[in-house]
Amino acid sequence: MRRMKTLTMEKILQSQGFGTKKSCRYMVLDGLVEVDGAVVNDVRAEYDPVGLRFTVDGEPWQYREHVYIALNKPTGVECSRRPAVHRGVLSLLPDPFTARDVQPVGRLDHDTTGLLLLSDDGAFIHAQSHPKRHVPKTYVATTPAPVTPDLIDKLQAGVKLFDEPALLNAQARQVGECEIEIVLDMGKYHQVKRMLAAAGSHCVALRRTAIGRLTLESLGLAEGEWAYLTPEQMALLAAP
Repeated sequence: MRRMKTLTMEKILQSQGFGTKKSCRYMVLDGLVEVDGAVVNDVRAEYDPVGLRFTVDGEPWQYREHVYIALNKPTGVECSRRPAVHRGVLSLLPDPFTARDVQPVGRLDHDTTGLLLLSDDGAFIHAQSHPKRHVPKTYVATTPAPVTPDLIDKLQAGVKLFDEPALLNAQARQVGECEIEIVLDMGKYHQVKRMLAAAGSHCVALRRTAIGRLTLESLGLAEGEWAYLTPEQMALLAAP
């Protein structure tokens, strides 16, 4: 494990999104911070932040230079730091994440549910969002009528969207009477919904179930729940 320069607790707290340097100092002086079960009462004491575990007002935290989060997004939530109509996705996360500029990696429509990544690592966000990476994203769409072989054939052969010069195709397979799994390696605007419409169907509900080889099922998250990604899980986000 690499070592970093030691930091005072107020600087550690500030880096983790707990407020300004001044407000973090008062958190220490008020006895709200503990390390190894002992109250931190010396504002001059320094700690190696890497892997440091501490509590703030009784809530456990671990120092993280950056955060990488998986969220099972519920419906009625906007993937925006400044939501316009519905509540924002950051309302599902602890307040310090907003202060440290955590943001969604890409987006899901307010009525789309499922796997969403969030981070405060700009390089990670850019890499995951770059269209040339071709990381497959898997969706399950619910249709109003039973899925037919003809619908699957049309999606796999390619459909024409009015603002796209070429046909767009996708891997598709039936996973339920009225459910179809669609895998895309690009992110056009409302692509799944528009492709289904172009193929003569309609999307009643849409859920993202995987990014790369990281599946929502493997994370075991209920709607609205989130978790830090482990290094092993992050490795699954790479294109195959």
